[in-house]
Amino acid sequence: MQLDLFHKVPDQSRLKVELFEAYFACRRNKRNTLSALEFELDFESRIFDLAEDMVQGRYNPDPCYAFVVRRPVQREVFAASFRDRVVHHWLIAKINHLFEAYFIEDSYACRIGKGTHFGIQRMAAFMEEGMKMHGQQLWILKLDIRGFFMHINRNLLMQRLTHFLVARYRGDDLKLVLETASSLVHSRPDLRCVIRGLPSDWHGLPPDKSLFHSPTDCGLPIGNLTSQIFANFYLHSLDRFVTQKLGFQRYGRYVDDFVLMDAKPARLKAAIPRIASFLRTDLGLTLHPRKVYMQPAAHGFQFLGAVIKPGRIYATSRIKGNFYASIQRYNSLINLQNGKISKQQLQAFICSVNSYMGLLIHYCTFRLRCRMLFEILSLDWLGHLKLRKDLGAVITDHQNHGNFASNIPYAPTQGRKECLANAGCS
Repeated sequence: MQLDLFHKVPDQSRLKVELFEAYFACRRNKRNTLSALEFELDFESRIFDLAEDMVQGRYNPDPCYAFVVRRPVQREVFAASFRDRVVHHWLIAKINHLFEAYFIEDSYACRIGKGTHFGIQRMAAFMEEGMKMHGQQLWILKLDIRGFFMHINRNLLMQRLTHFLVARYRGDDLKLVLETASSLVHSRPDLRCVIRGLPSDWHGLPPDKSLFHSPTDCGLPIGNLTSQIFANFYLHSLDRFVTQKLGFQRYGRYVDDFVLMDAKPARLKAAIPRIASFLRTDLGLTLHPRKVYMQPAAHGFQFLGAVIKPGRIYATSRIKGNFYASIQRYNSLINLQNGKISKQQLQAFICSVNSYMGLLIHYCTFRLRCRMLFEILSLDWLGHLKLRKDLGAVITDHQNHGNFASNIPYAPTQGRKECLANAGCS
């Protein structure tokens, strides 16, 4: 379809309003970053300049910051400038409702009302439903795509995205939407980036996990909102293939990790080469040969940081280990300072503990949380805390909240039950 019909000049006043809305949405979680603070110093004129650049077809993404993180796993990240993040939010606000209506129910990443916990609960529900029907005969197949983000074909993505938007987008700024999407998809952050950290940070990172080693015309930067949404769109054809062509109803996917369940292991086994062939021919992707897991559902399986077993969900060893390591670091800190801590250190400790407690409360981890708080955590920290009665969060002893117990009177000679009773958490 010719796009000449859409060469109407966009309403720049409306675009400015939308960019301001995108700016406020973007700064919600990034306001204290250096890039956000720099943008905020003169954000009105920056928004006006950005709108002018977009309307005149001059918009191009800024250089990114490239660095490597090691938790939860070693991963390369390209962090966009705050200006580009505003554009990401603007674009997704314009088109995400179309994706939401298009995607299947069981695609979980970066979805409104979905996410990791939703995906875990759906998998648990599939397991419970399947075992009620088939008992011990239910099997699971878990697959992974090798170097997914680094092997997304940008030309294929933009071709399908253009076809999708021309057919479904009803705004009079379609040309601007497509031009902006194309600028983001075809940008080469690996050629225009500022390296943060040392070259040694990349040691041990497999080539198929790095944008610097991606095949020609392939790769999206991990860390951008648009990359996450476009990656979902790219794999939508896989979702349709598995659920409609192969006919698997118990199926779920989070980015490049996906799970199938069926009562016939032979059917699951036969699906592996068919899925591999589809990925290769339709999307230019490859199944990871060392990440093919097939076993009876009764044995349980790991998915999105949880171990899903019949009737219960546990946290993985990695999450438990990271929680333990975090507590030990704070124990070392307070021991070095002879039990004295600043208000900032206490607040950082509260945030760290609550991030783990808020995650673990979704799983069968009550005993684990008890052990971490009453056996591993230093007594010097306990004296500063109040516990929520379900052990789902902690606050400082200066805060008041009806759902929190009083200060925790703990002594090493007490057992877990006595501790909980004294804290009002029994």
